[in-house]
Order: sequence, then C-alpha cells, then structure tokens
Amino acid sequence: MSMKTVPAIVALLASLAAPATADDRAVVFPDTPDGHVVLAADLHTHSVFSDGAVWPSIRVEEAHRDGLSVLAVTEHLEYQPHKADIPNPDRNRSYGVAIESLVSKKYTGLLIINGAEVTRDQPYGHINAVFVDDANALLKSDPREAIEAAHEQGAFVFVNHPDWLPQRPDGVARLSDYQQKLIADGLLQGIEVANGTMDGLSEHALQIALDNNLTVLGNSDIHGLVDWTHDAGHDGRRPMTLVLAANRSEAAFRTALFEGRTVAWYHDQLMGREDNVQAVVRACLSLVPGPFDGKTTVLPVTIKNVCPLDFTLRNTGKQTFQNANDTIGVERKGETRVHVRMSKTTESIALSFDVLNTQIGYRKTLPIRLTAGVPAMLAASKK
Repeated sequence: MSMKTVPAIVALLASLAAPATADDRAVVFPDTPDGHVVLAADLHTHSVFSDGAVWPSIRVEEAHRDGLSVLAVTEHLEYQPHKADIPNPDRNRSYGVAIESLVSKKYTGLLIINGAEVTRDQPYGHINAVFVDDANALLKSDPREAIEAAHEQGAFVFVNHPDWLPQRPDGVARLSDYQQKLIADGLLQGIEVANGTMDGLSEHALQIALDNNLTVLGNSDIHGLVDWTHDAGHDGRRPMTLVLAANRSEAAFRTALFEGRTVAWYHDQLMGREDNVQAVVRACLSLVPGPFDGKTTVLPVTIKNVCPLDFTLRNTGKQTFQNANDTIGVERKGETRVHVRMSKTTESIALSFDVLNTQIGYRKTLPIRLTAGVPAMLAASKK
C-alpha cells in the first residue's frame, strides 16, 4: 500500500466513534460536564519493525479490544534489532501494515496515526513524533534535524520516559539543556508522565509539564503483548492518555492534544492539569442522596462511579460518616453508600474530598466538592 492512499483510508474508517467492542474490557468514559468527549489514546507502541515482539496487526487488534480511539505506530528509527529477518528500509512500513489490518477488520471506531521514535542517549533522550507524514524524513544523524523534520510535517513531539533508570539512575525526571532548547524553539509539545514498559509514573515529570506548558501524556510503550504485560482482559489496563476533545473527529483530537487537554491514566492514577483532571473526575463521580427518614439527621448518600477505574476519596468536609472513616473507596462502575451526619435536615448536600488517586502537581492531589439535591421525605416516614 502506498503512503498516498493512506489518508483517504484513514478518513474513511477513523470516525472515532465510541468503542464498538462488547465486553467490559473496552475503555468508555462519559462526556465531561462542559461537553468534551473523552478519547482514549496510546501514542507510544512498538512492533517487530523495531524492538517489539508482535506484528503490527496484533497492535491493531489489541487497541480495538481495549476500546482505544487512537493508536500511534512509533517504531524506533535507529534501533532495528530484527533487521536480519525484517530488512524493510521503509520506516513507514509498520504503519502501512497496521492500516491494512484496520481496513481488513473494518474497525471504524479506531484511528491509527503514523509516528516515530528518535532514539538517543542523553542529553537528547528518546523523543516521539506523531502525526508524521513520512517517518523516513526523520532518519537523520543529527537528532535536532530529525525533530525539525517532524515539525515541518506538523507533528506533535514529546519526550519519552524522562525518568528512565538507564538514563536517570536516581529515577528523577529532569530536562536536559538540549530538551529545554527544543521547548524554547517551539519544537517540543509534550512529555510522558507515565510509561508502561518502565512500569512507573513520575510526579517530577508532571511538574515539568506544568512548569513548561507541556501536554501531559501516559503511554504503554508496549513491546510484548498487552494482555501479558498489563493483564488486559482480566481487569488490567495499559497506561494511556485521555484526551478531552470537542468532538470525535481526528481534527478535534489533534487540536486537544496540542492545546494540552489531556489526563494520563496509569492503573487507577489520574495525572494532569487540575482543570483537566477535575473534568474527568466530575464526569465519573456523582452523589445520589436518599431522603431523611424523619427521625434522625443522618442522611444516606450513594457515591456513584460510572468510569472504568477505582477511586479513593478522603473526606475533608465538616460532616463525618456514621458507617465509615474519612477514607473510602468507590470501585469502577460501582457505588459506595455512606451515612452522613448532618446537623439538621436540608434540601441539598455538599461533600468535599481529596481524590487520593490523582496528581495535579508534585505530591498534590485533586480537591473536589460534590453536590446534589436531597429528595423530600416520604409521607410514611413523616408520620
């Protein structure tokens, strides 16, 4: 398949519809209260066309099963350990195979985008570029020239695993002078704060993103099978990026990525800018109070979670719970019932929490206030 035919095929197939898979493995988030759709993306993956262990069609099948909206093909440009068996010189070939698989399987809810990984030691590090037209143009001896070639194609460029132990033995993410210059020159737009291959997340990288106005990303960096590495299909999830887009179009996804409307999701952790994390949490959690019983001022309240991750909440309000301490859990697609000690009967309730499985800055969790109206007491209860 020639690269010239790919855009037409992508336009035909990639409507970014809601995931079409039927089982509970598929990632589905409700729209945010301000009307954004939440698109799940993995922008860092590998196949046998670099140092991965599977054919690109497997990556497509995994993405479909996981309910992803966007999958990026990002092979190492320079590191080709399988070249004795797969000597294809075209660095776009992995993407072409993935598109062929997408066409044959007719996965209309999945967008596949072309990318590449520029792989160097520090101070350059590993840098991904996605939304590239031709990965071959990035195969340069000078890494800056590779990044400039990506920029000329309108690519979105980001730093991979900045706390990777082989390059940061203390496990602390930091930008090199070279990377800071890329940011200053407008050549770098994002940074990974969670990476599945190194099985870690970095609050230092999150703070770097906030300090430098970089888009926050979580990616799998998958090399083996998603099912084996992340126990997918058995309550496990690959790390991914939740993108808050205006709609389900490719253009809206791309705009949201460049504008930084993202949240990194790693296991049950959400990391990102406060406004983005709050939007996702508010889409997930709600209060459903019952009526007062007419005899006490203790109010039954159900905390409902409609999202595919567990939440851990710490009560920071003045009300306490009769049936629980201040730290409670709300399971994925589940609910938790608390009995709130109120000083008097009221027509509304507000509960304040720190969402302990979030990070909105270095060692800083999201505060949130949930409100709801209280239904009137039942007539029988008033007697």
